[in-house]
Amino acid sequence: MRVLPLVAALGLLGAPAMAEVGISADLPSVTVETPDGPVEISRIQDTDNEVSGEWARTSRPCPEFCIQPMTAAEGVTTIGELELLEMLTDGDAILVDSRTPDWFRGGTIPGAVSMPYTEMSDHLGTLGCEIDFDGWDCAEAKPVVLFCNGIWCGQSPTAIRVMIAEGYPVDRIHWYRGGMQVWRMLGLTVTGEEAG
Repeated sequence: MRVLPLVAALGLLGAPAMAEVGISADLPSVTVETPDGPVEISRIQDTDNEVSGEWARTSRPCPEFCIQPMTAAEGVTTIGELELLEMLTDGDAILVDSRTPDWFRGGTIPGAVSMPYTEMSDHLGTLGCEIDFDGWDCAEAKPVVLFCNGIWCGQSPTAIRVMIAEGYPVDRIHWYRGGMQVWRMLGLTVTGEEAG
């Protein structure tokens, strides 16, 4: 009679434990400050979750949606998710969603501000530049990270080229090349999603 409880207990010991889906081995989540208060960025815990809808599309017509190079412009640093999260938690950099407002409203990375690539010159004052007689003085410009929809999206590279042409220091510009498609593919937190 004692064998049955022992066998049952051993069976439970052999069952796989539910592993947490972390950002990295030692980083389960990150909390960032946003204008709406703190937001915890983590990964979706459902290991059966799949990317669907617009974000599951693998092929878009080129041109317009051609794969972007690894570097948006000479001197600009391309970063991945871990570097982006570190910059967000440090709090010095401004995260810029350079997509059009409809994309921004559809969901963005927590802490991002909307600065559409078509209006980038209009936002340089927000990023620490001062208007002067010759255009912009960006000596006090803040570090920025720009992103758009994915490695096939040219909105961030376009915005970056505009910033550089206006005098923004390239060493303060970072590009999250993976954009929203890779962010969503990794199951990371998205804020501001419209219902529907």
